[in-house]
Order: sequence, then C-alpha cells, then structure tokens
Amino acid sequence: MPFYSEDLIEEIRSRNDIVDVISSYVKLQRKGNTHFGLCPFHNEKTPSFSVSGNKQMYYCFGCGAGGNVITFLMDYENHTFQEALEQLAERAGIELPKREVTLKERMRADKKARILEMNKEAARYFYAQLRMEQGKHAMNYLTGRQLTAETMQKFGLGYSNKFSDDLYRYLKQQGYEDELLKESGLVTIDEKRGGYDKFWNRAMFPIMDANSRVIGFGGRVMGEGEPKYLNSPETLVFDKSRNLYGLNFARASRKPQILLCEGYMDVIALHQAGFDNAVASLGTAFTPGHANLLKRYTREVYLTFDSDGAGVRAALRAIPILKEAGLTAKVVDMQPYKDPDEFIKALGTEAYQERIDNAQNSFLFEISVLERDYNLEDPESKTAFYNEIALRLLEFGEELERNNYIEAVAVRYQMGFDNLRKLVNRMAAKGAAPGERKPLKTGVHENKKPEDAREMSQRLLLTWLIENHSLFARISAYIGPEDFTEEPYASTARILFQQYNEGEVNPAKIVSMFPDEEQQKKIASLFHANISGIETKQDREKALKETVVRIKENSIEYRQKHMEPTDLEGLQKLVEDKRRLQELRKLHISID
Repeated sequence: MPFYSEDLIEEIRSRNDIVDVISSYVKLQRKGNTHFGLCPFHNEKTPSFSVSGNKQMYYCFGCGAGGNVITFLMDYENHTFQEALEQLAERAGIELPKREVTLKERMRADKKARILEMNKEAARYFYAQLRMEQGKHAMNYLTGRQLTAETMQKFGLGYSNKFSDDLYRYLKQQGYEDELLKESGLVTIDEKRGGYDKFWNRAMFPIMDANSRVIGFGGRVMGEGEPKYLNSPETLVFDKSRNLYGLNFARASRKPQILLCEGYMDVIALHQAGFDNAVASLGTAFTPGHANLLKRYTREVYLTFDSDGAGVRAALRAIPILKEAGLTAKVVDMQPYKDPDEFIKALGTEAYQERIDNAQNSFLFEISVLERDYNLEDPESKTAFYNEIALRLLEFGEELERNNYIEAVAVRYQMGFDNLRKLVNRMAAKGAAPGERKPLKTGVHENKKPEDAREMSQRLLLTWLIENHSLFARISAYIGPEDFTEEPYASTARILFQQYNEGEVNPAKIVSMFPDEEQQKKIASLFHANISGIETKQDREKALKETVVRIKENSIEYRQKHMEPTDLEGLQKLVEDKRRLQELRKLHISID
C-alpha cells in the first residue's frame, strides 16, 4: 500500500495530465474527446490503446491494460507504486514529505541490505578461491573456454571449494547468523547436518542486478555431478523473472539492440568479443517480466539462442512474449554452430556481426521453422503448408504491412505475389483467423476466468452510472452500494456512491485505491466501456431497467443465503427490499 496520504497521492496524480505523460512514451492521435495510439503493452498494428483526458485514464481494448497515470508508469517502467509516485512528484515539482519508517519496513530494509552485503562478501570469497591452488581445476576450465583474466575479473568469476561447509564457516566468522544465512540462499540449515553450502566444487558466476549489486549466483559443476548448472533460489533480493544476466553492462551499451542469449557463457563470450549488449535469462524460461525489463533499455531484441531443437523452441516461445511487450524481435542464425561462443571461436567477431546485420525477421523465422513440418516435394503437403502461411498472414491487420509480408514470403517460396494474396483473401472470406491455431503459452491472461452473470450486471450498471451521473438520483431509492456483491465492483460502488454524494465523481482517483494490478485493470475497464449494440433510447432504457432489477434480485438472494436467523433487523430490511423490488419492476427509468 502507498506510504503517503490519499490527498497527496491525488494531488500528484491530478497535476500530471495523463495525455501529456503518455505522449512522451506513445504516439497519440486525437479522435473526439479521446486519444488513440498503438498499445505499448502488447504488439498490435491497429491502435486500440485509448487515453481519456476527461477521465484521466487509459485503457487498451485489445489486451485489457488500463489504469491512471500512476499505474501506467508502474506497468511501462516496471516501477513500484512508490517509484512511480516519486517520478510524477518530481515532474510536477512536488516535494514528497519525509516520513517515519515503520519498524517492519526498517527491519526488512536492514535484512535486504545485509543479504546484499553477504552476497558481496561471498562473491569476494569465491573470486579469491578461484585464484588459489584449490581453484586450479575451475581456472583451467575457464581458461580452456578461452576467457581472459580481464574478462574473468569483469564478471567476478570465482570458485566454490570442494568442502561442502566452506563458505558457511567463512560467513559465520564474518558475524552472519544462521537465520540470515538461510534466507540468503547461500546456505542450507539442517538439524542433523547443521549448516552446509548451496554451492560447492563449482565455477561461480555472480549474478548482478542492473545497478551491479550481487543478488545471487550461478554455479557450473566441476567434473561429474548434477545438476550441471545450479542457480540461487529466489530470495528477498533475487527474483529470476525480473533480472537478466549481464544487464548491468548491456544497459550502458551504445548498440541499438540487445542480444538475448541462453546461458552465462554465451553472454561472457560475446562481451569478450566486443558485443557488450548481450544478456541471458537466469536459468528459467523467458517471461513477460524479462520483456518489460528489456523494454526500459531497448526497442529491438535479437535472439541468439542455441541452433538445436531446444534453442529453436525457446526462440518460438520468446517471440510472442517480446511482441506482446511491444518489442521488435529478430533471430540470429548461428548454423552450423551451436551457440554464439562456438560461432565466434570458429569464425570470429566480424562474421558474427554479419549474422547480426542479417538477422531474420521473427515472422519469417517462424515460417521457416513451420516449413520443417511439411514435405514440399509432395503436392498435398505443399498445399497445406501454403494454406498455413496464408492463415498466419492474417495476423497483420494493416493491409500495407500484410502485403509487404506476402511479397517477402512469395519471393522466398516462389509462390507469386498475386497467388498468395488471393489465397490470404480467400482465407479471410471464409472467416478463418490466426487465432485458430493454438497459441504458445506466454503467461498473459492465462488465469483470466469468464465473467458470470452477477459480475456482468454489476459491472454494466457501474458503467451506466459513470457515463450518466443523473442516474444516481433515479435509482438510489432502489439500489445502493450494498447491493453490489462481487469484488472489486462492490468496493468501487461504495467509493463511487460516496464521490457522487460529495459532488465529485473521479474515476482516476478510484484506481489508485486498489493495490492489486488485476483489480486496477477491471476498474479501468469500467470507465472505458461502451454500452454498445443498443441503438434506440427505448431499448437502452429497457436494458438499464433489466440490469437494475437483476442486481436487486441477486442482492436479495445473496443476503438470504448469508443471513443469520437471529438477525431481525436484516430480515426487516429483506422484507422491505422485496417490496421495493416489486415497485422497481413497474418503474420506468429515463436516461435523459
């Protein structure tokens, strides 16, 4: 929850016009009272991202992202609530008051600082071990990979000793207690064995955040042992889905794109070869969190994954995630070599730069991978392949862009531009859509559940009230905030009715009152919904009345199920509401 008063938060929000702020990130065009642009939170060709100056809200009709100026910075810049508030306060020339830190906050901050300090101490210890006699095996491995002393120093490479309690004993000598050692992820505390190290007999790769603070470690086993690579568990300072290996160096690169690799050694080899814009995910699949992090530093990501089957599958999973984040994705071809490290050792940096310069468009890469599933020597299989290409070309909503891709594909597969365009048009005429093929899971909206009738009616009435404030007076005798039973609509109704009674309906202020991101999106959708498909005034009034009646019926049913038999006051209210429901069914509600 925010640390500052509601009034101060509202002052900061109201003094940062949302159109001005978002215009510095997204190109907007005015249409009536609303501005539209391409959504920065997912890849799209036709603008569905709307920004309302009147409501001081944004909403994307494509992906459902929405909120006020504060939530926009949280989503776009990957800020916490407080970071977004601080940025907007500075922009508006408002000095945030110094506040008293609570004991809980101070303890958490102190623990975080001590874990970071402990990680730094561990990194120094591993670094020293590598350069001693006991680290000779790991040093031979790293020099065998042709890493220079300068590169090993730059990345702080080290070695964890063969003794499984070596680091534990060292850190205990430095004054760190067992509880903190356990929370750091460096040590496991067992009642029988005592304390023992998470990493031992491994070449060590310190993992740093964008500010070069050591937040965790990766370790490559020396000799036999499983797993081959081991990473720190998630801790108070280490979140795998929001950090990338090498980003602390890559963020300062002057190159126009970022190279996304699969492993630590690829990143290190590329940096040593002069490609200081290389990063890698931390032993986990590429996530939307990684894509949003990259978006803070670049608009182009070149995938340099392994050229084997696993690498191709990883690239196919990453491409839609990058596109959904609004990033351009290209694929670097490293064949006949497996990875960037092997490629550079074999052909050198100039040849690798040529591969970067000729990186393949991500859509054409997907088509080339798709081709492997078909036998182009067989007419039937070849026809099926062409039909699948045509289906996928329907992804491009803009005719000019679609035609450009049709031309590129037609040239590659010698199909003829007109022939392929006609096939695409036939697919469109049949009502075919690219969504018919099963999409790869990206984590976006996967947990979204269908809205039930109760939620739908409550959401709809809130939209009516927001669009037409005069309706409050017309329905308040029959419907109140207590009749909204589904969250977050119940909380929104309470706030909205209170705002109306106080003489100010302020949608953007309501969003800031909800800490949960999914709830913020639901609330934002209320303020950008349209009562569509109802043309005549008579039909609109009929729909409004049916909505009000459904909510009242649901409210009565809900209270009957949850009321205590001894609640006499509640029973009297229920009888009164049933009488009002009968009146309501006969009532005409005007929308004028």
